[in-house]
Amino acid sequence: MKSNKQVVVSGGFDPIHVGHLRMFKDAARHGDLTVVINSDEWLLRKKGYIFMPWDERAELISSFTCVSDVLQAKDDDNTVCESLREIAPDIFANGGDRGENNTPESRLCEELGIQTIYNVGGEKVRSSSTLVSKAKRSKKIIAL
Repeated sequence: MKSNKQVVVSGGFDPIHVGHLRMFKDAARHGDLTVVINSDEWLLRKKGYIFMPWDERAELISSFTCVSDVLQAKDDDNTVCESLREIAPDIFANGGDRGENNTPESRLCEELGIQTIYNVGGEKVRSSSTLVSKAKRSKKIIAL
């Protein structure tokens, strides 16, 4: 059952996969879910490529019924701290590959009184980077 709480998750989601969907569904159990999607520029800085442009990732993610809103991250500093300051959610939810020690936004959340929760959606089941790497290496073409 949803509450009046606002929940934020963030990420590159490039490409979007089942692990992301599970995280969104689990996070939405805690309140109205806003997904903050990192910019194309952030992807270039972090990974060196863009598999899906921001507008396509946003369109796909906004179509999920568990998602209330989608916003582009203000991530010039490679974090979503500025977005969290502006949104001021009740909860900042993170997936199975994140913890207090590898989430740069943790300190800000503590300062602002934003609850942080981890392992949302369970353990990491997929990696966007691994999916892209496998696709690059694959010689198989599957005809539908």
